[in-house]
Amino acid sequence: MLRYLLSRWLDRFERENSYDAAYMRDLLRANPWSFVKFGLGAAAPDRRAAPIEALFAAGVAATLQEDCGPCVQISVDIAARAGVRPEILRAVLAGDEAAMGETAALAWRFARASLGRNMSACDPLREEVRRRWGEAGLAAIALSMVGGRMYPTLKYALGHGLTCSQVRVAGETLKPLRLAA
Repeated sequence: MLRYLLSRWLDRFERENSYDAAYMRDLLRANPWSFVKFGLGAAAPDRRAAPIEALFAAGVAATLQEDCGPCVQISVDIAARAGVRPEILRAVLAGDEAAMGETAALAWRFARASLGRNMSACDPLREEVRRRWGEAGLAAIALSMVGGRMYPTLKYALGHGLTCSQVRVAGETLKPLRLAA
């Protein structure tokens, strides 16, 4: 019964997001409880703990490190539905910190420094994030980064990460900046 209900949920998710979730179906077939636990990870960030554009800038930066196509697109679509303005999303995809605005740019720089293991840059950025949004904001941004990486990592590990593509933001097609791995 659990497998059936989750499969129906995936049907709706794919339809609503124009997204191929075949890798999630593989996980569901392998172990429905692992699928449930995996899905809970994406809900971990407290979206009230930091500004929404900071959370999504960090999350999209992390997704860009792992993927160059459909996972980036769905991250952008979810961010847009959450209220992140298209111009901020375009700037995040392009890596244009000046156009992101101060809030998104801080989270973007922090995510890139953290993901790149550049501690000399990361440490002061972490302190600035903590100063602005507290421990809960820092945790939410960190969890957004984890969430941004977990889906593409699973997708590629299960053999479904095969395509790069352009990303659409508010009707405009863009080629996203691909962060160095």
